[in-house]
Amino acid sequence: MCIPFFTIISLFVRIKLGRPILFKQLRVSKNNHIFTMYKFRTMRDSRDANGNLLPNELRQTKFGSFLRSTSLDELPELWNILKGDISFVGPRPLVPEYLPYYTEYELQRHKVRGGLIPPEVLYGDITPTWQQQFKYEIDYANHVSFLLDFKIMIASLKGIFKRNAIQYGNYNRESFFQERRDKIKKED
Repeated sequence: MCIPFFTIISLFVRIKLGRPILFKQLRVSKNNHIFTMYKFRTMRDSRDANGNLLPNELRQTKFGSFLRSTSLDELPELWNILKGDISFVGPRPLVPEYLPYYTEYELQRHKVRGGLIPPEVLYGDITPTWQQQFKYEIDYANHVSFLLDFKIMIASLKGIFKRNAIQYGNYNRESFFQERRDKIKKED
């Protein structure tokens, strides 16, 4: 059932963005388990004269923004769900480089598997700050239930339409790593 859909999206990614079709990145899930997450590629591989990737804003395309705003870029994560790396609902799996910067409180987000659909959609907060995101995720990890998952999945359907309205595909925030490093510098 999904194969024709995946094939069509793959073809468009290949034509509009080139190779590779899939974006792969290490992420962290339950009990700090590190795994490879798969998504459809949404940015060009444009580089400066020194071979460094250009900023995200310069590599983003209308097609990539569309994939992100509709969450179609996340369809390959179904493979991660089948493998047991993540669940349908759970905290956003983030990169391993963030692990040393979490507080003990923030590490509670790893008591459960990461998820395709994050808990913040339940609150209609689709562009949360890092602190807000962690609060939603920790509340979820401490109160996980079938009913809560169901509510989040229903809210995610509404959220997709809201994301389209604000052009979510173009939303970028400062990396957690950079935000935490800046905070540490201010405290010194």
